[in-house]
Order: sequence, then C-alpha cells, then structure tokens
Amino acid sequence: MTRVIAIANQKGGVGKTTTAVNLAASLAAMKRRILLVDIDPQGNATTGVGLEKHGQAVTLTDVLLGEAQAVDILEELPNSMLHVLPGSPDVTIAEVKLMNSARREYHLRDALAPLLDSYDYILIDCPPSLNMLTVNALVAADGVIIPMQCEYYALEGLSALVGTIERITQTANPQLKVMGLVRTMYDPRSNLARDVSEQIHAFFRNKVYSTAIPRNIRLAEAPSHGLSALEYDKGSRGALAYLALAAEMLRKDGAIIAADGEQA
Repeated sequence: MTRVIAIANQKGGVGKTTTAVNLAASLAAMKRRILLVDIDPQGNATTGVGLEKHGQAVTLTDVLLGEAQAVDILEELPNSMLHVLPGSPDVTIAEVKLMNSARREYHLRDALAPLLDSYDYILIDCPPSLNMLTVNALVAADGVIIPMQCEYYALEGLSALVGTIERITQTANPQLKVMGLVRTMYDPRSNLARDVSEQIHAFFRNKVYSTAIPRNIRLAEAPSHGLSALEYDKGSRGALAYLALAAEMLRKDGAIIAADGEQA
C-alpha cells in the first residue's frame, strides 16, 4: 500500500526541503520505490537532486490544473529507485487559479492517483506557508512529517500547523495523521535546544522521532552539487542521521499499518 507523506512546516529555514530530499534518498537506498513531489515554488527539492527547475515545456502547474498528466513530467534519477515530479517557480500560478476552481483542495490528490501503485512512498515537499498548495498536499497525504528546529518561535508556528491539520482531518481528509516530528539542526549542547525538545516530547510524546538531525556542513554543501547527503558524503553525520531516520520511520510506519489492520 502506497503511503503519501507531506513534509510540512509553514516556518522557513527549518530543514524541510533538506528532510524531504534526504529522507527520500535514504528510503530509496533501502530499496523502497520513492516518488519525491516538489510543490514548493522555490523548487529547492528539484535542484537539490540535480534537476532543472526552469525552462520546462510542461510543469507541475499544468498537472495541478489538469492540463497534463503527472507521468508527463516524471523524472527518473539514474541508478536510483527515486523518481521526482519536479517543481518550478510558475507553480504560484497554479495556486492562484486553484483558489477559484472546483474541488480546489483535491487537485494534487487527483493528479497523484494514477501513480499510487508504482511507489511504496510518495513524499511531498510543501511550501513554507499554509497556502492552497500546502492544503492540496495535506489533502493528498496519509500522514505528515514535521521538521522543526528546537527554538521557541518554532513552537508557535507548530501550533498553527497542527490546527490546520486538524481542520483538514475534520473536513477534506479524515485519514490524515501526524506521523512524526523531526528535530533538525539539533545541538544537544544547547540549553535552549534541550529545553524546547523536552517541551515537544511532553506534548507529542511518541510522535517525536528519536533520531535528531545534527547541524552538519555536508548537509549544507550537498544541494549545491545537486546531490543528497548520502550521495555527496555517505559517511557524514548528516547522511547517517537521515539513514537512521528512514529506518525509524519504516519501523514506526509498519507498526501503525499493523495496528490499523488489527482495528479493521
């Protein structure tokens, strides 16, 4: 069963795209069939895997507006089980047009439907805002992974995102769940990071992944080479942390699926 996961946080600079790219690459390295969808107008997930975000004849905008099929823009990365639906800056056009369209929250879900049987996981890199593109991603998803820094402003933004997820669960997508929170750019030597981490654990409990992503220069350098950290330096602390996160996600997700099966 394909799992569709939105990587979301309306606060920028928290490692959202870094998490989307490196989690996708790590899962692909574990022999899972992965589709990475870049719905962020910045297109950083696209360039982060070495693809071009400018000059495409057919773009994700065309797909979201029903003027093309997702398979028309699908990119297969060489020597990898990772495929990509690349983003482009003109996806902002889709956001504006979606506001006045019928079933405006469901366009991404409809576009991904023909691809579901081809992948184990579909990861959606969302914009750093709670706009119509993010809503489309949350409606299309089964679960949400929230990357966040351990700082107080991040806690404030987190409550807004959780509120949005709850509203979508009550209306457009009752299957949507928070799969987990990932602490990014984490420095255990910082009193602030430890304090905020404790608050997150107190509120979200087992939703917080044990694996924390450290500050790591290789993670910062890899996108400029169009590579995941795993491809750029597989022995780096950042690459190893995302491999550990992928393994933890698979374990937890397997337990969730098993529990849902028993309840059914």
